[in-house]
Amino acid sequence: MLPMTGIPETVAKGLAGFRDLLCRKEGFAHISRSVTGLIRSPNKTWQGIYDLQVWDRDTPSRRAMHAAVFAAGWDSQALIQRHRATVAPDHRGRGREVIGLDWTLAHHARGPHIFGVDQAYDDIQRRPARFQTVVTAVIAHRDVIDGLEVVVQEPKALKEEIAYVEATSQDSYTQMEEARKRVLELLHHRQHRLEYRKRTEIVRDIVQQLAEEGWFPQAH
Repeated sequence: MLPMTGIPETVAKGLAGFRDLLCRKEGFAHISRSVTGLIRSPNKTWQGIYDLQVWDRDTPSRRAMHAAVFAAGWDSQALIQRHRATVAPDHRGRGREVIGLDWTLAHHARGPHIFGVDQAYDDIQRRPARFQTVVTAVIAHRDVIDGLEVVVQEPKALKEEIAYVEATSQDSYTQMEEARKRVLELLHHRQHRLEYRKRTEIVRDIVQQLAEEGWFPQAH
């Protein structure tokens, strides 16, 4: 694979409609290079993407490229909404089209601090594993398939919390500080229960969002 000296015209054209979602020119340039690397590089890691580039001036660090994608403060929800509006014309008048919703496990064996990573027993590999539960939505007709949404289910340790609550319960609390601490523990558990969304609830919200936007009225 030859090193890349710039952003391919097709990638630049495809990303042009998202320029206003990122405030800094440098950050948008890093994202353009990152997307190009994801398409062109056989090694999809940051090092592989970075090493495939040819830099004409001061060479930025891989950390700078990482920060442009994950720490730039851009609105991910606005990005995916813009994406759906952008790809919608490609799915009109092309025959029968279908929206598919599914979920999968994205394994992260060495990523315990990645958002949404949980640990459980893997029945296939027969060992404990770390993974994200990812809910996806795609639209497809005979010639084209496009992603419409991806949501990482945030895990909650609800069973462990309720086990702790039950194990530490007392018949009475004579000290105000003990009672205050207990109330906070119960409120935190209640908050976590309300925040947790099942996969079916995430799918329901995705379907409702797609219906409200109305970009794909003919899709099954």
